[in-house]
Amino acid sequence: MSYIQGILAAVPVQNKADYVALAKESWELFRDYGALSMLEAWEDNVPDGTLTSFPMAVKREPGEAVVFSQIRWRDKAAADACFAAMESDPRWQALGEMPFDGKRMIWGFFEPIFEGRA
Repeated sequence: MSYIQGILAAVPVQNKADYVALAKESWELFRDYGALSMLEAWEDNVPDGTLTSFPMAVKREPGEAVVFSQIRWRDKAAADACFAAMESDPRWQALGEMPFDGKRMIWGFFEPIFEGRA
């Protein structure tokens, strides 16, 4: 069964093109390690909350957009191998700096429990 990684980040609006370029370059590496698909979605209708919200989760600042990302892995072992290699595979370092504050990025891994498709 596949394994899902979810990511939220706050990206400066002026860095959108740089973010998209980084996502495309990163996809090549994720795919090499067994990712089946990758989705990057730019904020469109992401309201502030009073108790919790996407913007609050990443401490979005003025001039930033929330980005929601999902990577579908073939299995947990592939995801684990990819993240273990981030320290040793020089291709990751060659990507350079992230065009956003990585300290406010949140991410986690999930086991699918249901998927509907049309």
